[in-house]
Amino acid sequence: MMKKEEDIKQDVNMSAEEPENTASEHAQTEQGTVNETEKEPKEEGAGKEEKDPMEALKEENSKLKEQLLRTIAEFDNFRKRTNKEKAELLLNGGRKTVTSILPILDDFERALSDKSEDAVAIKKGMQMIFNKFVKTLESMGVKKIETDEADFNTDFHEAIAMVPGMGDDKKGKVIDCVQTGYTMNDQVIRHAKVAVGQ
Repeated sequence: MMKKEEDIKQDVNMSAEEPENTASEHAQTEQGTVNETEKEPKEEGAGKEEKDPMEALKEENSKLKEQLLRTIAEFDNFRKRTNKEKAELLLNGGRKTVTSILPILDDFERALSDKSEDAVAIKKGMQMIFNKFVKTLESMGVKKIETDEADFNTDFHEAIAMVPGMGDDKKGKVIDCVQTGYTMNDQVIRHAKVAVGQ
C-alpha cells in the first residue's frame, strides 16, 4: 500500500512539473521570436543610418558626371560621322547622274565613229540619242518648261525681247523660245528665255 501511494505522488509531481517546463519553454520561444523581429528593423535602420548622406550625394554626382561625359563623347562622334557623310555626299553625290548619262555618251562615240555619209541616217541616229537623253533626264525628275503658246509667267520664263504689233491675241504670250528652261522635281533650275508679244 505504501509503495502505491508513493508511486501516485511521484506521478502527480512529474505531471505537475511538465506543464511548468512546457509553459516556460513556450514563453522563451515566443520571447526569442519577438526579439528577432525587433532586431531586424533595428539592423535595417542601423544600416541606413551608417551611410553618410554626403557620400551618397558624391556617388550620385560622380555617376551623373560619367553619364554626361559619355553623352558628350557620343554626340561628338555623331557630329564627326555626319560631317564625313556630308563631305562624301558633296564629292560623290553626282555619281548616280553621271552613271545614268554614260550610256548616252557611248551612243555619241558610236555615232561619231560611224563613217556613214547618209545625212538622213545620221539625223535619225542623233534624234534617237536625243530622245534617250530626254528620257534619262525625266527619270531624274528633270522636265522641259513648255513655252508653245504659253502665257508669259515670270516663275518659269525670262523675257529677253518684247515683240510689238503681234495683235491682241498674242499680247502677253510667249512668241518664241530662245533657250529651253527646265524644272527638277517641280523646281525651276533654269528659266526659259523667251520673246513675248507686246
